[in-house]
Amino acid sequence: MPIMQAAPVLLTRTILYTAMTRAKKLLILIGSPKIVEFMIQNADSKKRNTGLEFKLRHI
Repeated sequence: MPIMQAAPVLLTRTILYTAMTRAKKLLILIGSPKIVEFMIQNADSKKRNTGLEFKLRHI
């Protein structure tokens, strides 16, 4: 997984966790250890308004 400077909203603990849990056998992080540390510390998550619940209820 490439780890590079991006908007803080994209550098969250949730994104890192998702990558780790979806990796089947091996996850290689390529990039700055400082950014990985920032991602670990960045527990800020915004509520996502995907409309999925509405779509599932109105099939």
